[in-house]
Amino acid sequence: MAEATDDRLRLLIERIERLEEEKKGIADDIRDVYAEAKAVGYDTKIMRQIVRLRKMQPDERTEQETILDTYKAALGMG
Repeated sequence: MAEATDDRLRLLIERIERLEEEKKGIADDIRDVYAEAKAVGYDTKIMRQIVRLRKMQPDERTEQETILDTYKAALGMG
């Protein structure tokens, strides 16, 4: 039984290691896309904000925008 458990653990660890490598490769690809966008004149900070906003549910995004507007108004920022 211990040998089967050891094999299972080894296989799980190996899967995690492969996934970590894939994750690193994807992160590198994303970085390359942002570099390409910057090279042609896009503002990558704004692009990152847009990507983050698009991940949100519409009601969550609206709530965050409302809070931001409230804070800006309280600080006299418009």
